Amino acid sequence: MERARRTRSLLQHLLVVVLTAVCLGQSLTGGVPWVPEVLGCLAFLAWYAWGTVRRRQRPTWLIVLTVIWLLLVALSPDNVWISFALWLLAGLYLSLPAATAYSIVVLAVVIGGPWLATGSLPVPSALGPAIGAVFALVVARGHAQLVRDSVERQRLLDSLVSAQTETEALHAELAAAQRAAGAQDERTRLSRDIHDTLAQGFSSIVLLSRAGRSADEQGLRDLVAQIETTAADGLSQAREIVAALAPSDLAEAGLPAALTRLAEALREQTGIDAQVRTDGDITGVPTAIEVALLRTAQGALANVRSHAQASRAVLSLSGSRDEVRLDIVDDGVGFDPTAAIAANPSTGGYGLRAARTRLRELGGALDIVSAPGEGTTLSAHIPLGSVP
Repeated sequence: MERARRTRSLLQHLLVVVLTAVCLGQSLTGGVPWVPEVLGCLAFLAWYAWGTVRRRQRPTWLIVLTVIWLLLVALSPDNVWISFALWLLAGLYLSLPAATAYSIVVLAVVIGGPWLATGSLPVPSALGPAIGAVFALVVARGHAQLVRDSVERQRLLDSLVSAQTETEALHAELAAAQRAAGAQDERTRLSRDIHDTLAQGFSSIVLLSRAGRSADEQGLRDLVAQIETTAADGLSQAREIVAALAPSDLAEAGLPAALTRLAEALREQTGIDAQVRTDGDITGVPTAIEVALLRTAQGALANVRSHAQASRAVLSLSGSRDEVRLDIVDDGVGFDPTAAIAANPSTGGYGLRAARTRLRELGGALDIVSAPGEGTTLSAHIPLGSVP
């Protein structure tokens, strides 16, 4: 667009200079005094050049240019041919009504000069300038419209580029926010996994080591074996967390067998009568659901081991066409679920909150029924359609 504008300006300047030079030559050959003619033409070109550089107050500039032209016409009728340049300038720099009125006035001067000088007005003498005026005005207005359209297109293009830049910036911010959210989700997941696996294993080891203080030699051997088994399980679970894989218990035998292993470990380490019951079809359950239920069971049995003072615990796993459900019931001392969940994470309750969050992410829920002195029932249920 800038190149086209420069080309148009160059052609405009060339037209004005050529017309002025032609009129100057005709006037001088016609016997017009050369000093006023040359000075008048130079004044016309100088004022024209000043206006094209300043580019301000175009109507006033054109009026002064027209006055200089009228003085030149008064010196020699041959100078009327500069009018073609004036019609072009009017079409470029004036509004359509103003340009039309201006062109009519200039045309009247062009036609009226010879008529006053000769007393007659041949049709070709009137028709030629009229056609030239209309042609110049139409060409100038058309070019001016093209320039305005080009400016508008450039403005729209700049707006589009700006909007695209803003969109790219917003996409970058969104991607950064998504990465941050993903990192936070991963940290939350890891904290839950560590709580439900490693922390519970360490807790078991602490309890077993305390029991070993008063055990006899045979009992001590059994406790050491249990500690070794628990530590080995913890090591395996730590590797699973690092590798972000499903628990090895699930990979080897599925959820029912993994729950059975948890119950057997609890029974061997604490003497609590822990049983597992299954009902319905448990096959084909998505791994994500199995992991969530296994982690819930690990956290629940850790609480039974550490806090419930229970003698019996039952894990009931049931499956239907719509959902999988795990109920964990113990006959321990019970607790206040609301107070436990609202407690500071450093003092307790984190496991319940983590279990609820984990299940909620899969479209499930965790129901807690307990009261002091009445045992505890945890019910975790997840719809099968929530995970592909």
